[in-house]
Amino acid sequence: MFDPDIAPSGTLLGLLQRGRGDGTLHALAAPRAEALAALHHCVLRDPRRDWQVENRSLYYARLCLDLQCDLGEIEQHLFHPDDLLDDAEERTGLALSVLGHLASYGRDDALLLLRRYAASGTNWTWALDELALRDDDGGLRGLAPAILGRFPASPEGDAELAAAVRGAYEPRPWRLWADDPQLGARVRAAQERGAFDRWQRQLRPTGPRPGWSVRDVLRWAQGEQDALDALPGARRHDAAARCLAAVAGPEDRPELLAAAAGAPDAARAAALRHLAETGDPEVLDLIEAAVTGFVPVRAARTGVPGSAPESPAEPLRQRGDDLALEVSSPVIGPTSPLVAEAALAAFSRMRSVAALDRARVWAPRPDALGEAAAAMLACRGGQYDASLVLAALRRTVRAEGPDARVLWTLVDGAGRLAIGCAAPVLRHIYRETSSSHLRGRAAHALAATDPSFAAGFAVECLWDCEESTRELAARHAATADDRVVTQLRRLATDPAEEAEVQTAVRSRFGPDTTSV
Repeated sequence: MFDPDIAPSGTLLGLLQRGRGDGTLHALAAPRAEALAALHHCVLRDPRRDWQVENRSLYYARLCLDLQCDLGEIEQHLFHPDDLLDDAEERTGLALSVLGHLASYGRDDALLLLRRYAASGTNWTWALDELALRDDDGGLRGLAPAILGRFPASPEGDAELAAAVRGAYEPRPWRLWADDPQLGARVRAAQERGAFDRWQRQLRPTGPRPGWSVRDVLRWAQGEQDALDALPGARRHDAAARCLAAVAGPEDRPELLAAAAGAPDAARAAALRHLAETGDPEVLDLIEAAVTGFVPVRAARTGVPGSAPESPAEPLRQRGDDLALEVSSPVIGPTSPLVAEAALAAFSRMRSVAALDRARVWAPRPDALGEAAAAMLACRGGQYDASLVLAALRRTVRAEGPDARVLWTLVDGAGRLAIGCAAPVLRHIYRETSSSHLRGRAAHALAATDPSFAAGFAVECLWDCEESTRELAARHAATADDRVVTQLRRLATDPAEEAEVQTAVRSRFGPDTTSV
Protein backbone atom coordinates (compact mmCIF):
# COMPACT_ATOMS: atom_id res chain seq x y z
CA MET A 1 0.00 0.00 0.00
CA PHE A 2 1.13 3.54 -0.78
CA ASP A 3 2.64 5.12 2.36
CA PRO A 4 2.71 8.93 2.06
CA ASP A 5 4.66 11.38 4.19
CA ILE A 6 2.05 13.01 6.43
CA ALA A 7 2.78 16.26 8.27
CA PRO A 8 1.83 16.67 11.96
CA SER A 9 -1.86 17.04 12.61
CA GLY A 10 -1.41 20.50 14.16
CA THR A 11 -0.11 22.08 10.93
CA LEU A 12 -2.12 23.43 8.02
CA LEU A 13 -0.50 20.92 5.66
CA GLY A 14 -1.24 18.04 8.04
CA LEU A 15 -4.89 19.05 8.33
CA LEU A 16 -5.32 19.30 4.56
CA GLN A 17 -3.53 16.00 3.95
CA ARG A 18 -5.92 14.28 6.34
CA GLY A 19 -8.95 15.91 4.71
CA ARG A 20 -10.19 17.29 8.01
CA GLY A 21 -12.79 20.02 8.09
CA ASP A 22 -10.45 22.15 10.18
CA GLY A 23 -8.07 22.10 7.22
CA THR A 24 -10.50 24.11 5.10
CA LEU A 25 -11.28 26.50 7.95
CA HIS A 26 -7.60 27.10 8.69
CA ALA A 27 -6.74 27.50 5.00
CA LEU A 28 -9.39 30.17 4.56
CA ALA A 29 -8.03 32.03 7.57
CA ALA A 30 -4.33 31.68 6.62
CA PRO A 31 -2.38 33.91 4.20
CA ARG A 32 -3.47 32.98 0.67
CA ALA A 33 0.04 32.10 -0.53
CA GLU A 34 0.56 29.71 2.39
CA ALA A 35 -2.83 28.08 1.85
CA LEU A 36 -2.23 27.63 -1.89
CA ALA A 37 1.19 26.09 -1.28
CA ALA A 38 -0.30 23.53 1.12
CA LEU A 39 -3.19 22.82 -1.25
CA HIS A 40 -0.91 22.25 -4.24
CA HIS A 41 1.30 19.98 -2.14
CA CYS A 42 -1.72 17.79 -1.39
CA VAL A 43 -3.13 17.70 -4.92
CA LEU A 44 0.21 16.95 -6.59
CA ARG A 45 1.45 14.46 -3.95
CA ASP A 46 -1.53 12.30 -3.11
CA PRO A 47 -1.58 12.02 0.72
CA ARG A 48 -4.07 9.16 0.99
CA ARG A 49 -2.98 5.89 2.55
CA ASP A 50 -5.43 4.05 0.30
CA TRP A 51 -6.12 6.19 -2.74
CA GLN A 52 -8.72 3.76 -4.09
CA VAL A 53 -11.23 4.22 -1.26
CA GLU A 54 -10.53 7.54 0.47
CA ASN A 55 -12.09 10.76 -0.82
CA ARG A 56 -10.19 13.98 -1.29
CA SER A 57 -11.00 15.33 -4.76
CA LEU A 58 -14.23 17.22 -3.95
CA TYR A 59 -12.65 18.51 -0.73
CA TYR A 60 -9.67 19.98 -2.61
CA ALA A 61 -11.80 21.22 -5.51
CA ARG A 62 -14.02 23.22 -3.16
CA LEU A 63 -10.96 24.75 -1.54
CA CYS A 64 -9.60 25.61 -5.01
CA LEU A 65 -12.80 27.51 -5.68
CA ASP A 66 -12.71 29.29 -2.33
CA LEU A 67 -9.08 30.35 -2.85
CA GLN A 68 -9.63 31.19 -6.54
CA CYS A 69 -6.75 28.91 -7.44
CA ASP A 70 -5.33 28.90 -10.96
CA LEU A 71 -4.37 25.59 -12.57
CA GLY A 72 -0.80 26.35 -13.61
CA GLU A 73 0.88 24.02 -11.13
CA ILE A 74 -1.55 21.19 -11.86
CA GLU A 75 -0.86 21.64 -15.58
CA GLN A 76 2.90 21.45 -15.02
CA HIS A 77 2.45 18.29 -12.96
CA LEU A 78 0.29 16.55 -15.54
CA PHE A 79 2.56 17.33 -18.48
CA HIS A 80 5.87 16.87 -16.67
CA PRO A 81 8.33 14.49 -18.41
CA ASP A 82 7.79 12.10 -15.48
CA ASP A 83 4.38 11.37 -16.96
CA LEU A 84 6.11 9.45 -19.75
CA LEU A 85 8.12 7.37 -17.29
CA ASP A 86 5.69 6.77 -14.43
CA ASP A 87 2.39 5.26 -15.54
CA ALA A 88 1.06 4.63 -12.02
CA GLU A 89 -2.47 5.95 -11.69
CA GLU A 90 -1.86 7.42 -8.25
CA ARG A 91 0.65 9.94 -9.63
CA THR A 92 -2.00 11.90 -11.53
CA GLY A 93 -5.34 10.41 -10.45
CA LEU A 94 -6.08 12.88 -7.67
CA ALA A 95 -5.21 15.90 -9.82
CA LEU A 96 -7.46 14.64 -12.60
CA SER A 97 -10.33 14.05 -10.18
CA VAL A 98 -9.96 17.58 -8.81
CA LEU A 99 -10.10 18.91 -12.37
CA GLY A 100 -13.25 16.89 -12.96
CA HIS A 101 -15.00 18.47 -9.99
CA LEU A 102 -13.83 21.93 -11.02
CA ALA A 103 -15.26 21.30 -14.49
CA SER A 104 -18.60 20.39 -12.93
CA TYR A 105 -18.52 23.73 -11.09
CA GLY A 106 -18.17 25.51 -14.45
CA ARG A 107 -14.38 25.98 -14.64
CA ASP A 108 -13.79 25.80 -18.40
CA ASP A 109 -10.02 25.88 -17.91
CA ALA A 110 -10.28 22.59 -15.99
CA LEU A 111 -12.36 21.03 -18.78
CA LEU A 112 -9.85 22.07 -21.46
CA LEU A 113 -6.97 20.73 -19.38
CA LEU A 114 -8.72 17.38 -19.04
CA ARG A 115 -9.22 17.21 -22.81
CA ARG A 116 -5.54 17.96 -23.44
CA TYR A 117 -4.40 15.31 -21.02
CA ALA A 118 -6.83 12.71 -22.35
CA ALA A 119 -5.39 13.27 -25.84
CA SER A 120 -1.71 13.01 -24.88
CA GLY A 121 -1.25 11.93 -21.24
CA THR A 122 -0.25 8.53 -19.93
CA ASN A 123 -3.19 8.20 -17.54
CA TRP A 124 -5.62 9.06 -20.31
CA THR A 125 -8.24 6.52 -19.22
CA TRP A 126 -8.79 8.36 -15.94
CA ALA A 127 -9.11 11.70 -17.71
CA LEU A 128 -11.55 10.17 -20.20
CA ASP A 129 -13.72 8.85 -17.37
CA GLU A 130 -13.83 12.33 -15.83
CA LEU A 131 -14.82 13.81 -19.18
CA ALA A 132 -17.46 11.14 -19.71
CA LEU A 133 -19.30 12.51 -16.67
CA ARG A 134 -18.86 16.22 -17.42
CA ASP A 135 -18.14 16.94 -21.09
CA ASP A 136 -20.71 17.36 -23.83
CA ASP A 137 -21.06 15.07 -26.84
CA GLY A 138 -19.17 17.42 -29.12
CA GLY A 139 -16.15 17.57 -26.84
CA LEU A 140 -16.02 13.79 -26.51
CA ARG A 141 -16.38 13.20 -30.26
CA GLY A 142 -13.45 15.54 -30.85
CA LEU A 143 -11.21 13.24 -28.78
CA ALA A 144 -11.92 10.13 -30.87
CA PRO A 145 -9.00 10.51 -33.35
CA ALA A 146 -6.45 11.10 -30.58
CA ILE A 147 -7.67 8.21 -28.39
CA LEU A 148 -8.04 5.68 -31.21
CA GLY A 149 -4.69 6.77 -32.61
CA ARG A 150 -3.07 5.27 -29.49
CA PHE A 151 -3.87 1.81 -30.87
CA PRO A 152 -2.03 0.86 -34.08
CA ALA A 153 -3.98 -0.83 -36.85
CA SER A 154 -2.54 -4.28 -36.19
CA PRO A 155 -3.70 -7.45 -34.46
CA GLU A 156 -1.87 -6.37 -31.29
CA GLY A 157 -3.35 -2.87 -31.45
CA ASP A 158 -6.84 -4.24 -32.04
CA ALA A 159 -6.47 -6.54 -29.02
CA GLU A 160 -5.34 -3.61 -26.85
CA LEU A 161 -8.28 -1.53 -28.09
CA ALA A 162 -10.72 -4.34 -27.26
CA ALA A 163 -9.24 -4.57 -23.76
CA ALA A 164 -9.55 -0.79 -23.30
CA VAL A 165 -13.20 -0.82 -24.40
CA ARG A 166 -13.99 -3.80 -22.19
CA GLY A 167 -12.29 -2.26 -19.14
CA ALA A 168 -13.68 1.27 -19.51
CA TYR A 169 -15.23 2.52 -16.29
CA GLU A 170 -17.50 4.94 -18.15
CA PRO A 171 -18.73 3.52 -21.52
CA ARG A 172 -20.31 6.75 -22.78
CA PRO A 173 -17.38 7.94 -24.98
CA TRP A 174 -17.04 4.54 -26.66
CA ARG A 175 -20.74 4.43 -27.42
CA LEU A 176 -20.54 7.86 -29.01
CA TRP A 177 -17.52 6.86 -31.06
CA ALA A 178 -19.21 3.66 -32.22
CA ASP A 179 -21.68 5.87 -34.14
CA ASP A 180 -18.93 7.86 -35.86
CA PRO A 181 -19.16 7.43 -39.66
CA GLN A 182 -15.38 7.16 -40.11
CA LEU A 183 -14.09 5.58 -36.88
CA GLY A 184 -17.15 3.74 -35.65
CA ALA A 185 -16.45 0.47 -37.45
CA ARG A 186 -13.25 -0.11 -35.51
CA VAL A 187 -14.89 0.70 -32.16
CA ARG A 188 -17.81 -1.61 -32.89
CA ALA A 189 -15.39 -4.39 -33.78
CA ALA A 190 -13.59 -3.87 -30.48
CA GLN A 191 -16.90 -4.01 -28.59
CA GLU A 192 -17.85 -7.26 -30.32
CA ARG A 193 -14.46 -8.79 -29.63
CA GLY A 194 -14.75 -7.96 -25.93
CA ALA A 195 -18.15 -9.64 -25.74
CA PHE A 196 -16.80 -12.67 -27.64
CA ASP A 197 -13.82 -12.96 -25.27
CA ARG A 198 -16.14 -13.04 -22.28
CA TRP A 199 -18.26 -15.72 -23.93
CA GLN A 200 -15.20 -17.84 -24.65
CA ARG A 201 -14.03 -17.62 -21.05
CA GLN A 202 -17.44 -18.82 -19.90
CA LEU A 203 -17.17 -21.82 -22.24
CA ARG A 204 -13.74 -22.80 -20.90
CA PRO A 205 -14.12 -23.03 -17.12
CA THR A 206 -10.91 -23.98 -15.35
CA GLY A 207 -12.33 -24.57 -11.89
CA PRO A 208 -13.99 -27.50 -10.14
CA ARG A 209 -16.45 -29.62 -12.12
CA PRO A 210 -19.35 -31.90 -11.15
CA GLY A 211 -18.12 -35.18 -9.78
CA TRP A 212 -15.04 -33.82 -8.05
CA SER A 213 -14.28 -35.18 -4.61
CA VAL A 214 -12.99 -33.33 -1.57
CA ARG A 215 -9.49 -34.43 -2.45
CA ASP A 216 -9.87 -33.13 -6.01
CA VAL A 217 -11.01 -29.72 -4.74
CA LEU A 218 -8.12 -29.48 -2.29
CA ARG A 219 -5.63 -30.43 -5.01
CA TRP A 220 -7.10 -27.77 -7.29
CA ALA A 221 -6.82 -25.22 -4.52
CA GLN A 222 -3.14 -25.99 -4.28
CA GLY A 223 -2.67 -25.62 -8.02
CA GLU A 224 -1.91 -29.25 -8.83
CA GLN A 225 -5.21 -30.19 -10.47
CA ASP A 226 -5.34 -27.80 -13.40
CA ALA A 227 -1.98 -26.90 -14.92
CA LEU A 228 -3.72 -24.76 -17.56
CA ASP A 229 -5.12 -22.27 -15.07
CA ALA A 230 -4.13 -18.81 -16.29
CA LEU A 231 -4.73 -16.98 -13.04
CA PRO A 232 -1.41 -16.92 -11.17
CA GLY A 233 -1.68 -15.61 -7.66
CA ALA A 234 -5.47 -16.03 -7.53
CA ARG A 235 -7.00 -16.77 -4.14
CA ARG A 236 -8.08 -20.25 -5.10
CA HIS A 237 -8.53 -21.33 -1.51
CA ASP A 238 -11.57 -19.05 -1.13
CA ALA A 239 -13.23 -20.51 -4.21
CA ALA A 240 -12.26 -24.02 -3.10
CA ALA A 241 -13.90 -23.49 0.28
CA ARG A 242 -17.17 -22.59 -1.44
CA CYS A 243 -16.87 -25.73 -3.56
CA LEU A 244 -16.28 -27.86 -0.48
CA ALA A 245 -19.66 -26.76 0.86
CA ALA A 246 -21.23 -28.50 -2.14
CA VAL A 247 -19.19 -31.73 -2.23
CA ALA A 248 -18.15 -32.47 1.37
CA GLY A 249 -20.20 -34.84 3.51
CA PRO A 250 -19.89 -36.20 7.05
CA GLU A 251 -17.67 -39.02 5.80
CA ASP A 252 -15.11 -36.47 4.55
CA ARG A 253 -14.56 -34.88 7.97
CA PRO A 254 -11.38 -36.83 8.85
CA GLU A 255 -9.76 -35.84 5.56
CA LEU A 256 -10.73 -32.19 6.04
CA LEU A 257 -9.40 -32.17 9.59
CA ALA A 258 -6.11 -33.64 8.40
CA ALA A 259 -5.89 -31.03 5.63
CA ALA A 260 -6.62 -28.20 8.09
CA ALA A 261 -3.86 -29.50 10.35
CA GLY A 262 -1.00 -29.96 7.92
CA ALA A 263 -1.84 -29.82 4.21
CA PRO A 264 0.00 -27.46 1.82
CA ASP A 265 -0.88 -23.82 2.30
CA ALA A 266 -3.78 -23.24 -0.10
CA ALA A 267 -5.46 -26.57 0.63
CA ARG A 268 -5.06 -26.00 4.35
CA ALA A 269 -6.59 -22.53 4.05
CA ALA A 270 -9.57 -23.91 2.11
CA ALA A 271 -10.16 -26.66 4.68
CA LEU A 272 -9.97 -24.20 7.58
CA ARG A 273 -12.53 -21.90 6.02
CA HIS A 274 -14.89 -24.78 5.24
CA LEU A 275 -14.69 -26.19 8.76
CA ALA A 276 -15.26 -22.74 10.23
CA GLU A 277 -18.32 -22.14 8.07
CA THR A 278 -19.80 -25.51 9.05
CA GLY A 279 -19.09 -24.91 12.75
CA ASP A 280 -16.92 -27.97 13.30
CA PRO A 281 -16.17 -28.38 17.04
CA GLU A 282 -12.42 -28.75 16.40
CA VAL A 283 -11.94 -25.79 14.09
CA LEU A 284 -11.18 -23.24 16.81
CA ASP A 285 -8.20 -25.27 18.00
CA LEU A 286 -7.05 -25.67 14.40
CA ILE A 287 -7.37 -21.92 13.81
CA GLU A 288 -5.27 -21.21 16.89
CA ALA A 289 -2.64 -23.67 15.69
CA ALA A 290 -2.65 -22.15 12.18
CA VAL A 291 -2.06 -18.63 13.53
CA THR A 292 0.37 -19.34 16.35
CA GLY A 293 2.00 -22.57 15.10
CA PHE A 294 1.23 -24.41 18.35
CA VAL A 295 -1.45 -26.84 19.43
CA PRO A 296 -3.34 -25.86 22.58
CA VAL A 297 -2.96 -28.45 25.32
CA ARG A 298 -6.73 -28.95 25.41
CA ALA A 299 -6.60 -30.24 21.80
CA ALA A 300 -3.44 -32.33 22.13
CA ARG A 301 -4.30 -34.13 25.37
CA THR A 302 -6.21 -36.91 23.59
CA GLY A 303 -3.00 -38.02 21.93
CA VAL A 304 -3.96 -36.93 18.39
CA PRO A 305 -2.84 -33.41 17.42
CA GLY A 306 -5.83 -31.26 16.56
CA SER A 307 -8.38 -33.77 17.85
CA ALA A 308 -11.35 -32.67 19.91
CA PRO A 309 -11.67 -33.05 23.65
CA GLU A 310 -13.20 -36.22 25.03
CA SER A 311 -16.70 -34.74 24.82
CA PRO A 312 -16.88 -32.87 21.48
CA ALA A 313 -20.49 -31.90 22.01
CA GLU A 314 -19.73 -30.23 25.33
CA PRO A 315 -19.93 -26.42 24.97
CA LEU A 316 -16.58 -24.66 25.03
CA ARG A 317 -17.58 -22.50 27.95
CA GLN A 318 -18.05 -25.66 30.10
CA ARG A 319 -14.66 -27.25 29.43
CA GLY A 320 -12.97 -25.93 32.54
CA ASP A 321 -10.15 -23.60 33.40
CA ASP A 322 -7.86 -24.99 30.69
CA LEU A 323 -9.37 -22.41 28.28
CA ALA A 324 -7.85 -19.58 30.27
CA LEU A 325 -4.54 -21.26 31.13
CA GLU A 326 -3.12 -22.40 27.84
CA VAL A 327 0.07 -24.43 27.52
CA SER A 328 1.44 -24.98 24.05
CA SER A 329 2.75 -28.19 22.56
CA PRO A 330 4.70 -28.75 19.34
CA VAL A 331 3.32 -27.54 16.05
CA ILE A 332 0.98 -29.75 14.04
CA GLY A 333 2.01 -28.28 10.70
CA PRO A 334 4.13 -25.47 9.33
CA THR A 335 2.40 -22.12 9.24
CA SER A 336 2.70 -19.40 6.62
CA PRO A 337 1.27 -15.90 6.15
CA LEU A 338 -1.37 -17.28 3.77
CA VAL A 339 -2.53 -19.91 6.26
CA ALA A 340 -2.52 -17.49 9.18
CA GLU A 341 -4.47 -14.89 7.20
CA ALA A 342 -7.00 -17.47 6.04
CA ALA A 343 -7.43 -18.80 9.58
CA LEU A 344 -8.08 -15.33 10.98
CA ALA A 345 -10.52 -14.57 8.17
CA ALA A 346 -12.34 -17.85 8.80
CA PHE A 347 -12.59 -17.07 12.50
CA SER A 348 -13.94 -13.58 11.82
CA ARG A 349 -16.83 -15.09 9.80
CA MET A 350 -17.95 -17.42 12.58
CA ARG A 351 -21.24 -16.59 14.29
CA SER A 352 -21.47 -19.32 16.91
CA VAL A 353 -21.60 -18.98 20.68
CA ALA A 354 -18.48 -21.13 20.86
CA ALA A 355 -16.59 -18.62 18.71
CA LEU A 356 -17.62 -15.75 20.99
CA ASP A 357 -16.58 -17.75 24.05
CA ARG A 358 -13.18 -18.42 22.53
CA ALA A 359 -12.87 -14.76 21.50
CA ARG A 360 -13.22 -13.76 25.15
CA VAL A 361 -10.28 -16.04 25.94
CA TRP A 362 -8.12 -14.78 23.07
CA ALA A 363 -8.95 -11.06 23.28
CA PRO A 364 -6.23 -10.17 25.85
CA ARG A 365 -3.50 -11.66 23.64
CA PRO A 366 -1.13 -9.04 22.15
CA ASP A 367 -0.96 -10.74 18.74
CA ALA A 368 -2.99 -11.19 15.57
CA LEU A 369 -5.23 -13.76 17.23
CA GLY A 370 -6.01 -11.31 20.01
CA GLU A 371 -6.79 -8.59 17.45
CA ALA A 372 -9.21 -10.85 15.60
CA ALA A 373 -10.88 -11.89 18.84
CA ALA A 374 -11.28 -8.30 20.03
CA ALA A 375 -12.69 -7.35 16.62
CA MET A 376 -15.28 -10.14 16.90
CA LEU A 377 -16.34 -8.91 20.32
CA ALA A 378 -16.53 -5.36 18.97
CA CYS A 379 -18.88 -6.52 16.20
CA ARG A 380 -20.97 -9.15 18.00
CA GLY A 381 -20.17 -9.04 21.69
CA GLY A 382 -22.47 -7.90 24.47
CA GLN A 383 -22.27 -5.02 26.88
CA TYR A 384 -20.28 -7.21 29.26
CA ASP A 385 -17.50 -7.35 26.62
CA ALA A 386 -16.98 -3.58 26.72
CA SER A 387 -13.93 -3.83 28.98
CA LEU A 388 -12.19 -6.26 26.59
CA VAL A 389 -12.94 -4.06 23.58
CA LEU A 390 -11.73 -0.93 25.38
CA ALA A 391 -8.54 -2.67 26.52
CA ALA A 392 -7.84 -3.82 22.96
CA LEU A 393 -8.52 -0.32 21.63
CA ARG A 394 -6.06 1.27 24.05
CA ARG A 395 -3.45 -1.45 23.54
CA THR A 396 -3.61 -1.13 19.76
CA VAL A 397 -3.23 2.66 19.79
CA ARG A 398 -0.24 2.41 22.14
CA ALA A 399 1.47 -0.37 20.18
CA GLU A 400 0.61 0.44 16.55
CA GLY A 401 -0.47 4.06 16.52
CA PRO A 402 -3.66 5.69 15.19
CA ASP A 403 -3.56 4.08 11.74
CA ALA A 404 -3.69 0.38 12.65
CA ARG A 405 -6.11 -1.53 10.44
CA VAL A 406 -7.82 -3.32 13.34
CA LEU A 407 -8.82 0.05 14.80
CA TRP A 408 -11.59 0.32 12.22
CA THR A 409 -13.54 -2.48 13.89
CA LEU A 410 -12.59 -1.57 17.45
CA VAL A 411 -13.70 2.03 16.96
CA ASP A 412 -17.03 0.83 15.57
CA GLY A 413 -17.38 -1.46 18.57
CA ALA A 414 -16.72 1.38 21.01
CA GLY A 415 -19.58 3.27 19.42
CA ARG A 416 -21.89 0.25 19.17
CA LEU A 417 -21.37 -0.60 22.84
CA ALA A 418 -21.50 3.10 23.83
CA ILE A 419 -18.30 2.89 25.86
CA GLY A 420 -18.25 6.38 27.36
CA CYS A 421 -14.73 6.13 28.81
CA ALA A 422 -13.41 5.40 25.29
CA ALA A 423 -14.05 9.02 24.24
CA PRO A 424 -10.49 10.27 25.00
CA VAL A 425 -8.95 7.52 22.87
CA LEU A 426 -11.48 8.14 20.11
CA ARG A 427 -10.70 11.86 20.10
CA HIS A 428 -6.99 11.03 19.78
CA ILE A 429 -7.68 8.74 16.83
CA TYR A 430 -9.88 11.38 15.23
CA ARG A 431 -7.15 14.01 15.42
CA GLU A 432 -4.13 11.92 14.51
CA THR A 433 -5.14 9.27 11.99
CA SER A 434 -4.23 9.88 8.38
CA SER A 435 -7.12 7.71 7.18
CA SER A 436 -10.24 9.73 6.49
CA HIS A 437 -12.34 6.56 6.70
CA LEU A 438 -11.07 5.77 10.19
CA ARG A 439 -11.61 9.38 11.22
CA GLY A 440 -15.21 9.10 10.03
CA ARG A 441 -15.70 5.96 12.07
CA ALA A 442 -14.23 7.72 15.09
CA ALA A 443 -16.67 10.57 14.54
CA HIS A 444 -19.61 8.14 14.50
CA ALA A 445 -18.32 6.53 17.71
CA LEU A 446 -17.89 9.93 19.36
CA ALA A 447 -21.46 10.81 18.48
CA ALA A 448 -22.51 7.84 20.63
CA THR A 449 -20.03 8.31 23.48
CA ASP A 450 -19.06 12.01 23.77
CA PRO A 451 -21.71 14.51 24.95
CA SER A 452 -19.59 17.39 23.60
CA PHE A 453 -19.51 16.04 20.04
CA ALA A 454 -22.36 18.20 18.69
CA ALA A 455 -20.66 21.45 19.70
CA GLY A 456 -17.14 20.20 19.03
CA PHE A 457 -15.94 17.88 16.30
CA ALA A 458 -19.35 17.79 14.60
CA VAL A 459 -18.88 21.42 13.53
CA GLU A 460 -15.66 20.84 11.63
CA CYS A 461 -17.05 17.58 10.21
CA LEU A 462 -19.36 19.67 8.01
CA TRP A 463 -16.27 20.45 5.91
CA ASP A 464 -14.81 16.91 6.04
CA CYS A 465 -13.66 15.15 2.88
CA GLU A 466 -15.82 12.05 3.49
CA GLU A 467 -19.48 12.27 2.59
CA SER A 468 -20.57 9.94 5.41
CA THR A 469 -18.81 12.19 7.92
CA ARG A 470 -20.50 15.28 6.50
CA GLU A 471 -23.83 13.48 6.70
CA LEU A 472 -23.22 12.67 10.37
CA ALA A 473 -22.33 16.30 11.05
CA ALA A 474 -25.43 17.54 9.24
CA ARG A 475 -27.51 15.53 11.70
CA HIS A 476 -25.63 16.46 14.89
CA ALA A 477 -23.80 19.81 14.56
CA ALA A 478 -25.09 22.45 16.95
CA THR A 479 -26.38 25.52 15.11
CA ALA A 480 -25.26 28.03 17.72
CA ASP A 481 -22.21 28.67 15.54
CA ASP A 482 -23.00 30.91 12.56
CA ARG A 483 -20.54 28.95 10.41
CA VAL A 484 -22.70 25.85 10.85
CA VAL A 485 -25.80 27.53 9.43
CA THR A 486 -23.87 28.94 6.47
CA GLN A 487 -22.27 25.62 5.66
CA LEU A 488 -25.55 23.72 5.94
CA ARG A 489 -27.08 26.09 3.41
CA ARG A 490 -24.13 25.53 1.09
CA LEU A 491 -24.36 21.75 1.35
CA ALA A 492 -28.09 21.81 0.73
CA THR A 493 -27.71 23.71 -2.55
CA ASP A 494 -24.34 22.45 -3.84
CA PRO A 495 -24.97 20.38 -7.01
CA ALA A 496 -21.80 18.36 -6.38
CA GLU A 497 -22.85 17.31 -2.88
CA GLU A 498 -24.03 13.74 -2.30
CA ALA A 499 -27.75 13.15 -2.01
CA GLU A 500 -27.41 11.52 1.42
CA VAL A 501 -25.82 14.65 2.86
CA GLN A 502 -28.48 16.92 1.41
CA THR A 503 -31.19 14.60 2.71
CA ALA A 504 -29.66 14.82 6.19
CA VAL A 505 -29.71 18.62 6.03
CA ARG A 506 -33.30 18.80 4.81
CA SER A 507 -34.56 16.19 7.27
CA ARG A 508 -33.23 18.35 10.08
CA PHE A 509 -34.40 21.78 8.94
CA GLY A 510 -37.14 21.03 6.48
CA PRO A 511 -37.26 21.44 2.69
CA ASP A 512 -36.91 25.23 2.77
CA THR A 513 -33.19 25.48 3.57
CA THR A 514 -33.19 29.22 2.91
CA SER A 515 -35.04 29.69 6.19
CA VAL A 516 -32.26 28.10 8.27
